[in-house]
Amino acid sequence: DLRNRDVINVLDGKKLGNIMDIDLDLESGRVLSLIMPGQARRFNFFARREEITVPWHKIVRIGRDVILVEVPAASNLEEFRRDYLDNERY
Repeated sequence: DLRNRDVINVLDGKKLGNIMDIDLDLESGRVLSLIMPGQARRFNFFARREEITVPWHKIVRIGRDVILVEVPAASNLEEFRRDYLDNERY
């Protein structure tokens, strides 16, 4: 079960979280991306940032306990989303 595995960014070693959802192409049956919940904002435990979406081709390895991905550092995820995800379809 993928939901129980930690998602780790190999570029900075940070844990991005656990998989919350998977984006599927229903016509082809292909997995397009993994979706993790965003980090909680400071001083507001109920508000969350946008979800973290990792395109399938950015997955380096799926192991027994972890999933290794290669995405920009967590501080640059918003820039990555804007420059890459908003302009291309996986």
